[in-house]
Amino acid sequence: MKNKTYNKKKVLVVFLVAVALVLTLIGRLVYLMVFDAEYYQELAEALHEREREIKAARGEIVDRNGTVLATNKTVCTISVVHSQLKEPEEVIAILSKELGLDESAVRKRVEKVSSMEKIKTNVEKEVGDRIRNYNLAGVKVDEDYKRYYPYDEVGSKVLGFTGGDNQGIIGLEVKYESYLKGINGTILTVTDARGIELEGVAEDRVEPVPGNTLRISMDYNLQAYCQQAAEKVMEEKQADGVSVILMNPQNGEIYAMVNVPEFNLNDPFTLTSVEGAEGMDSAKKQELLNQMWRNRCINDTYEPGSTFKVITSSACLEEGVVKLTDTFSCPGYCVVEDRKIRCHKVGGHGSETFVQGLQNSCNPVFINIGMRLGAERFCDYFEQFGLLTKTNIDLPGEASTIMHKREDIKAVELATMTFGQSFQITPIQMLTTVSSLINGGRRVTPHFGVSVETRDGETIETFEYGEKKEIVSEETSATMRTLLESVVSEGGGKNAYIEGYRIGGKTATSQTLPRSAHKYIASFIGFAPADNPQIIGMVIIHDPQGVYYGGTIAAPVLRDIYDNVLPYMGIEKEIVSEDIGDSASGD
Repeated sequence: MKNKTYNKKKVLVVFLVAVALVLTLIGRLVYLMVFDAEYYQELAEALHEREREIKAARGEIVDRNGTVLATNKTVCTISVVHSQLKEPEEVIAILSKELGLDESAVRKRVEKVSSMEKIKTNVEKEVGDRIRNYNLAGVKVDEDYKRYYPYDEVGSKVLGFTGGDNQGIIGLEVKYESYLKGINGTILTVTDARGIELEGVAEDRVEPVPGNTLRISMDYNLQAYCQQAAEKVMEEKQADGVSVILMNPQNGEIYAMVNVPEFNLNDPFTLTSVEGAEGMDSAKKQELLNQMWRNRCINDTYEPGSTFKVITSSACLEEGVVKLTDTFSCPGYCVVEDRKIRCHKVGGHGSETFVQGLQNSCNPVFINIGMRLGAERFCDYFEQFGLLTKTNIDLPGEASTIMHKREDIKAVELATMTFGQSFQITPIQMLTTVSSLINGGRRVTPHFGVSVETRDGETIETFEYGEKKEIVSEETSATMRTLLESVVSEGGGKNAYIEGYRIGGKTATSQTLPRSAHKYIASFIGFAPADNPQIIGMVIIHDPQGVYYGGTIAAPVLRDIYDNVLPYMGIEKEIVSEDIGDSASGD
C-alpha cells in the first residue's frame, strides 16, 4: 500500500515537472514571438541580406561668379558575387577585355570565395553600361561618383583633390570636407542561404544625401590669367617656379593664388616633370608627389627682402623715430659692429631723404632707422603686426614664421632684419601684413571660403573671419600708401606703372640659403588704387636665370596682370598729377 502511494506521488511530481517545463517553453515561445519578434525578424533578415554602398555625390566647389571648379562625374564599380556566378570563364574573359585588366588578376578575384568582390572602381560609365548589357549572372555594375575638375590644372594647389574613397586629400577639398562629403546610401539585396538573390523580392535602397556646394572667393578668370602670366615668365626666366596672389586688402578675400608648375587635378598621382618615374620606388615617388602638390604661398617660408621695408617703415613712422624729411647719407655700405653691410648700389646713393631712401630701397637708410627704433621695439611691432602668428588662412599646412629669439637679436641681426633678411615668413603672411598696413591698420584674415549652399543655391552658412583693428594708425597707413605710390611712379617699382592708374608697391630681391648657391628670389607687391586699395597682388619668381632683380622682372608681371585685371574689376583710370620726392631707382 505504501509502495502504491509512493509511486503515485512520484508520477505526480514527474507530471508536474513536465507541465512546468512545457509551460516554460510555451511562455518563452510566446515571449519570442510576441515581444522579441521584431528583433529576431531583423536578425533573420540580416542573415540573408547583402549590403552594397552607394556613394553620395560630393558637393561642388564654385567660384565667386558661380563657375564650377570641382564637380562629379558618373563612373561605375564592377563587382562579382561568387555564389551567383553561372559562367565564371565567360565572366573572366569579358571583364578582362572590357576593363583592360590582366586575365590572371581578374581570375583571382572572380574565383575568390567571398560575399562580394570588387573587380575595378572608377570605371567609365560607357564601359559599365556595356558590361551591364552582357547580363552576366553574378556581375554587379553599380553607378558611382568620381571627382572631376573641368579646368584640369587651374587652381590645383588651392582646390586640392580627393582619393579613391572620394575623401579630400589636400587643399580646400580637405579643409571643407565636412560640408562637401555628403552621406553615403546603401542597396540591400535579399538572398537565400546559399547567397543567391531571391527573385521577386525588391531591393531595399537607402538613398544617399549629396554634399553641399562650397562658394569661394576665387575668380576663375583672374586665376587663369595669373597662371598664364606666371607660366610665361617662368619659361622666359627658366625659373624653378612662380607664385602669384591677388587679394582684396579690405576683407582678405583671395581672388587668385597661383603656384606654377601646377598639376592636373584629374590625374594627381602622375609626376609631371620627372623622367623615369615608372621604375622609382614608392617612397621616393611619394616624396616627389608631395613636392608637386606643395603650395609655396602658404607651405614654404622665404626671406622677403626689400618688400619688408614696408613693415620697417610703418613701425618707425608709427613710433615717431623718423620723419619724411629726415636726411641720410649712403656711401654704399653701413658698418655695424664688425660687419660691413652693403647697399645694392655699390657707389652709394649719397645724401637722400627718408622718402628717397624708400624709393631707392637703400639698405643703410633702413639700418639707420631700425637702430633708432631698437631691437625691443622692433620685436614689439613684429608681434603687433601679427607676424609671429599664422594668418589662419583656410588652407591646411600653413607654415609659421622663423624668427630669432628676442634675446638673441643684437645689432647685426637687427640691421639685417630691417631690410628683410635673417628671418623667414610665408608669402601669404607677407601679403596679409602689407594689406593691413595700407588698408587703414586692420589686420585681416586671408581666406577663400565665402559660403555653403544647397544644390539649389540656397545659402546655408556664410563664413565670418576675425579682424584685428588699429595695428597702426590711420595716419601712418595713409602715409605708407602715398610713399609706396611714389615708389612705383618715381622709384624702383616704376616697371609696375600703368598710365592712368594710381599703383603703390615695393620690389625685392633676396638670396636663398645657402648664400654660396647664388640663388635668388625676385618679388614685387603692388596695390591699386593707391588712395583706396581694392586689390593687392604679389609676384614671386624662384631662382630666375640671368637678371634676377625684382624691379626688373617681377614688377612687369604684376603690371601686365593689372593692365587686364583692373578694368575687369571695374576700376577706372584717372588723371594722376600728384608727385612726391625725386626720381629714383631700386631693387
